[in-house]
Amino acid sequence: MGNGTVRLILFLAASALLLYASRKSLKAVHSHGFYRFFGWEAILGLILLNAPVWFDDPLSVLQIASWILLCASAVLVVLGVVQLRAKGKPGVKRNDDSLLAFENTSALVTTGIYHYIRHPMYSSLLLLAWGAFLKGVTWYSSILVVVSTVMLVATGKADEAECKRHFGAIYEEYMKLTEMFIPFVA
Repeated sequence: MGNGTVRLILFLAASALLLYASRKSLKAVHSHGFYRFFGWEAILGLILLNAPVWFDDPLSVLQIASWILLCASAVLVVLGVVQLRAKGKPGVKRNDDSLLAFENTSALVTTGIYHYIRHPMYSSLLLLAWGAFLKGVTWYSSILVVVSTVMLVATGKADEAECKRHFGAIYEEYMKLTEMFIPFVA
């Protein structure tokens, strides 16, 4: 079996897992999980497309920038999950079947990383996408990184609409005090 065939099989297997995890979200077209699924798929495509060159020319500017983005991605996802579990009151069920278990919070988290940005886990995915993209910049990878970015921005926007419905005015106030993805920027 060739390298391309192995990557295709990995893509299909991982896509099946993502499809299973997103099955409820995909039925709710305007849910954040709907858009997130396509962001995940594009990131998966980027990782597998660039897997053969992942460690090539390790001291090049693109490789160093890629590793910085990938490490920052890991830090953001850990900080986001830890804060959600500690402060988000995950035991209380929200009235939204499309939420994944870790998203099913009933308290608005505004401390830690959430004091600076509203979507650290989507920021993490954006950094993951761009880090994977920089491993091998091609037309194919350029299309995938743009698709993932658009889908993750749409995910954040849809998530904010859901949070406004669930948390009301307190979330709108929180939006005025924080940035969407990057502290002090946007």
